Amino acid sequence: MLTVDAKPFPYIFSPQHTALLVIDMQRDFLLPNGFGEIEGSSLDAVQASISSVKKLLDTCRQARLAIFHTREGHKPDLSDCPSNKLIRQNASPENKQHLKVIGDIGEMGRLLIRGEKGHDFVDELQPLPGEVVIDKPGRGAFWNTTLMDKLKAKAITHLLICGVTTECCFATTFREANDRGFECCGVEDATAGYNNNFKRSTLDMIQWSEGLFGFVASLQPIVDALAPLASYVMAFPVRSSAHTTPTFHTLSIPMFRSLCRDGTGAGKLTAMLLALFKRIEDYKEVDPTIWLHLEPRAAVMERARELHAKWPDQTKTPSLFGVPFSVKDSIDVAGIPTTTACPPLTRVPSKSSPVVERLLQQGALFIGKTNLDQLATGLTGCRSPYGIPRSVCDNDYICGGSSSGSCVSVGAGLVAFSIATDTAGSGRIPAGFNGTVGYKPTRGLVSCQGVTPACMSLDCIALVAANVTDARTVWDVCMSYDDDDRYSKTTAPMPRHINATGPQSNSFKFGIPPPEALAVCHLEYRRLFNDAVIKLQRLGGRLVPIDWNPFEEAGKLLYEGTFVSERLASLPDDWLDRNRDHLHPVTREVFDSVVARQSTAIEAYRDLQAKALYTRQAERVFAYSSSGVDVVVVPTAPMHWTVKEVEADPIGTNSALGTFSHCANVLDLCAVAVPAGTYPAVKLSGKSGSGRLPFSITFLGGSRLDAETLEIARRFDNSMGEEFTLKRKKPSEDPITLE
Repeated sequence: MLTVDAKPFPYIFSPQHTALLVIDMQRDFLLPNGFGEIEGSSLDAVQASISSVKKLLDTCRQARLAIFHTREGHKPDLSDCPSNKLIRQNASPENKQHLKVIGDIGEMGRLLIRGEKGHDFVDELQPLPGEVVIDKPGRGAFWNTTLMDKLKAKAITHLLICGVTTECCFATTFREANDRGFECCGVEDATAGYNNNFKRSTLDMIQWSEGLFGFVASLQPIVDALAPLASYVMAFPVRSSAHTTPTFHTLSIPMFRSLCRDGTGAGKLTAMLLALFKRIEDYKEVDPTIWLHLEPRAAVMERARELHAKWPDQTKTPSLFGVPFSVKDSIDVAGIPTTTACPPLTRVPSKSSPVVERLLQQGALFIGKTNLDQLATGLTGCRSPYGIPRSVCDNDYICGGSSSGSCVSVGAGLVAFSIATDTAGSGRIPAGFNGTVGYKPTRGLVSCQGVTPACMSLDCIALVAANVTDARTVWDVCMSYDDDDRYSKTTAPMPRHINATGPQSNSFKFGIPPPEALAVCHLEYRRLFNDAVIKLQRLGGRLVPIDWNPFEEAGKLLYEGTFVSERLASLPDDWLDRNRDHLHPVTREVFDSVVARQSTAIEAYRDLQAKALYTRQAERVFAYSSSGVDVVVVPTAPMHWTVKEVEADPIGTNSALGTFSHCANVLDLCAVAVPAGTYPAVKLSGKSGSGRLPFSITFLGGSRLDAETLEIARRFDNSMGEEFTLKRKKPSEDPITLE
């Protein structure tokens, strides 16, 4: 925690949870012949503030704080501009000042119109890649924008606020932030207005009455407090495994981002990638079934050179610069076959899915496409015609599915993260069996365009990473509305406030399934789940009783009701008959059972009505009230089967795996699977000499409560630390390091 001298008393903040919010440093407000001067305002003070804002901005960049910039402006057709804002001042009977209004032509284009020269930031304060730009139609930065969602996505609780004008957009945004629970500090010499008396009064009102709205501090104490962070070397929050020599590490985003912080980044990245490809080749000897397409090493190296040429200044690189990732082979990557592990459906897309495009734009390095259960149908990982991937911990055990290759590629340290899918737990079950984090966002927050449908109304992109922080970073990049995705969400619900200070900032309420629901779990899983509950209570969690019925009944709808029929809805009517010989035997059995069910429209509507009922009941569990919980915590799976056990009963074992995962998709919840310890495999198999297997719990959160759910999951993930150790199958003689 850092402390700076401020009014009315010292301001205390954690850099990890603090963002700099730069308000409206636009040409229209700061330069001659812009909107501000046309309205008759003096530019002396606002222009003088540019250097102070730049000093603060540079300091926060060096300290690696999150940076947000706002711009006030409107769509060219003015459809987002209220009439009173457009005409009130101009219509005043005494008006001799406001001779032009928003949208009129000025010397820098139409005034306060998005896309015009005057609307953009002054040259000195242009955003860097990875910094967030919020285009706002009002004076306040929270109205009709994604600012609240973006701040929550980065786990921000504290704001340093600067910019112009103090009396207008600065003050309005400050008060809006305070209402939403953010602990804010205005930087008095990095804000200015058109009337200095108004500036002084505004800042006095903010800190009046012992901080009614927040804090006010001078620039230099903040610079001094942040200065040590500029040379601070970040410790990477990754879990090491108790491996035989050499020491094995999963990969993390900070490992690769750190290469941009000195002048030898290009050479270090090249060395890292060479070591990475050696690890990938070595792992093929352990398990050759992970990759369905692997990019040539030369192509990846060339892409890395292109990144360094595009961003030669390594202090100004995008957020995923040089970070290697894999893609589940049901997601399109331009020019590379998408097989979905089903040869008859193979196609070569001309463009990548939006989620892949966003990652590439942020500098991520595509390594290859991974194996999966055929047609993304299954939770075991044993239904691919291209072979059965195995758990990274023990070849006898399943790795889970359907995102089998994605989770193994992360769990084995072959990539830093993977893009997968989740329709019934496909991104969470295999994450749990390979010691990784698997995150299913609320449906519609990340575009599913360019994804081969499994059950289109339930399909979600899943993010697999070594830890929750990395999963959250990738989500922050990928989250965006997509007009071409019919399930993309356009409107945000009523946001929940931030608890930035006091006991509430570290406390939360959680529920768990009742004992009779947990009885399905293996005895060792029940013991480890109880340990996780105790740990959550030590972290500030309060266990409260919940109504488990809607979760249990919704989960049954997925395969015991008519919803499974959607597995065939995206295929032509005669597709199954024409291609049954190309299907994996278990996939064929699943589809034949769907046809044999002969579901009726009446049954489908009854299930839809039941889904609506259970969704409303689940909403009450997560209610924004004293009776609601923040998360529901469940075992990710009830048991970890061996490959032989699954082959002996492929349908029964698969169904059991979804006991606690199916409901998240039906109820449109977000869900984060997090490693929660290890146990001797002998506890399951009875074999002597077996190694250790990972145990995982899942945090279920309400629809669009992703940020809140991720933060609780992150705290638990960080608390595990060295408690989570795994002996993985050795991938390489040479560990990947930064030395």
